[in-house]
Amino acid sequence: MRIAAWNVNSLRARLPRVEAWLAAVCPEVVCLQETKLNDGDFPSGLLESMGYRVAHHGQGRWNGVAVCSRVGLEDVTAGFDDGQPPDPDARLVWATCGGVRVASVYVPNGRALDADHYQYKLAWLRRLRGCLEERHDPSEKLVLAGDFNVAPSDMDVWDIDAFAGLTHVSEPERIAWRDLCEWGLEDVFRLAYPGIAGLYTFWDYQGGRFHKRQGMRIDHILATATLAREVEGIIVDRNARKGPKPSDHAPVVADFRL
Repeated sequence: MRIAAWNVNSLRARLPRVEAWLAAVCPEVVCLQETKLNDGDFPSGLLESMGYRVAHHGQGRWNGVAVCSRVGLEDVTAGFDDGQPPDPDARLVWATCGGVRVASVYVPNGRALDADHYQYKLAWLRRLRGCLEERHDPSEKLVLAGDFNVAPSDMDVWDIDAFAGLTHVSEPERIAWRDLCEWGLEDVFRLAYPGIAGLYTFWDYQGGRFHKRQGMRIDHILATATLAREVEGIIVDRNARKGPKPSDHAPVVADFRL
């Protein structure tokens, strides 16, 4: 089963590129983030014509997540579904695809260390961990895929000194990331490429960051051990970051023996 995660940074703006990419790469499951569409505007018809069933949790101009599957789509849940007040943002949607419980995840950016949004980010990550503890078990076949807005280690950014005092690399964020993984999730990319720096998923549009290889690895596929040991390969598709009007993120694509 090929599972992909891609922050498309506006599906309306990127739809032709996404359609062409899906036709070329053919993932069985793709988790999209930052669709920036209401549910009624999501291109369900087009994706269904390509063989995908879709679950979208949208919010118009901001956020928005989707799970698109060619191997079945069951038990769709939008948000945390933990009995607490709903998240004000559309950042999480779950579905069961071919026997695997899949979540498309868009963690808050955080904006600045002294911003309320940063505290919201930390609380959001804690709430996700709590949701896993309450509703799931590490023995399950489970994948969280998407834009986590956390670079787990210094090797996951092009120059750690350039990020001094900024979000995405702060210790509280990294602690929240590690706490999430310690529930029973593996960073599939790092299993395949341990200790290798210079491998990124996001490059800012400004300053020619992509061509200078000045990026961050903030898009991840996390899997329970049951699945992680069945990974045949994982890549960042940098070609999808090239050409006219790309997203500032590249897709992460993992192949599982299922």
